Amino acid sequence: MDETLALPAPDFVALWAGFRRGDRDAQDQLLAACYHELRTIARALLAHDAAAQHIQPTELAHEAALRLLRLDRIELRDRNHFLALSARVMRQVLVDEVRRQRAQKRQARGMLSTWFEPGIDATVVDIEALDRSLSRLAAISPVRGRVVELRFFAGLALPDIAGVLNLSERTLKRHWQAARAWLLRDMGGGDHHEPGA
Repeated sequence: MDETLALPAPDFVALWAGFRRGDRDAQDQLLAACYHELRTIARALLAHDAAAQHIQPTELAHEAALRLLRLDRIELRDRNHFLALSARVMRQVLVDEVRRQRAQKRQARGMLSTWFEPGIDATVVDIEALDRSLSRLAAISPVRGRVVELRFFAGLALPDIAGVLNLSERTLKRHWQAARAWLLRDMGGGDHHEPGA
């Protein structure tokens, strides 16, 4: 996915602080800004036809924005903190929707998304399988779990993820390549090897 979660013109930290104080204008601005950015991410996540049949990007973005605003007890530290929260919330909303769909239709196929990577053939992945594999990866290598979460569920480009995680781009690329290979192998039923350092 090439979409990047770009911050809108307002200062997110200031808006979040105003929202936590009960400032209605700050809440409205924050909701609008979150919704716009999350809808861009949702469109990319739901680009595959099978996913679009289950849930629309607008619905996914709306639910994710509302859940973000429920985290009002959290003190937002900086832009990177917001990006990490957004990725986590988008993942939770999408996986919850997959499970809800499967509970309604016992024989329902998994909800699929397309994993785009420049220079690599697109890979169709089952979102619930990805979530399970990502949890296993995070137990082995928390930093690699966060890399995948930010890449797939927030649509961040690798240089942006390096900034969020305070890693050099070279180190980040190494983590990303190892994490992606491990996840694809894990979802394909291969052996569970610990990702290399």
